[in-house]
Amino acid sequence: MRRLAVLISGSGSNLQAIINACKSQELSAHICIVVSNRKTAYGLERAKQANIPTLYFPLKPYNDAGKSRAEYDRDLAAQLQPYQPELIVLAGFMHIFSPAFLDSFPNTINLHPALPGQFPGAHAIQEAFEAFQQGKIDHSGCMVHVVTPELDAGPVIATAHVPFAEKDSLDTFTQRMHQAEHRLLIKALKNFIEKLESPRLD
Repeated sequence: MRRLAVLISGSGSNLQAIINACKSQELSAHICIVVSNRKTAYGLERAKQANIPTLYFPLKPYNDAGKSRAEYDRDLAAQLQPYQPELIVLAGFMHIFSPAFLDSFPNTINLHPALPGQFPGAHAIQEAFEAFQQGKIDHSGCMVHVVTPELDAGPVIATAHVPFAEKDSLDTFTQRMHQAEHRLLIKALKNFIEKLESPRLD
């Protein structure tokens, strides 16, 4: 059973997809800790209901004390070390990591609701929908990628296309995007775990 740490900032629907896949044994994995940088994130409640340890670790006290983002990243990495996660999964975690974190956990992946090179940042779904309304695109999608210090730009692990429907509203498109995200994330995690289990050829 591979050990996962899942980092969230919001409702945790992607976290729930991972919890369900672990419970059904679709994933040969165990979530050892769920971290949120927002106290009110419902994902923390999802974790508690599944008896998964949680950690609330906000950036604001660091900002208020004049400490750097790198100091926050280094301290968060230290908080995670005792849990010995083999993979860090950013599932709606609103924070850009620096090398201070990534050097400790190079196996960090992110789920982003846009295709490679399109709509980086926190408003990707809305920006894609606006581009569709302007006739610029007929589909968007989502990707899982390795996290680097550059926003939503690391090596791509897997992608899924999400086409627009003629009568789409932002809400209906968002719902379909989230459904595609859940499927893609579980697929990417299965592939990662399989690679970890594969014998090396020296």
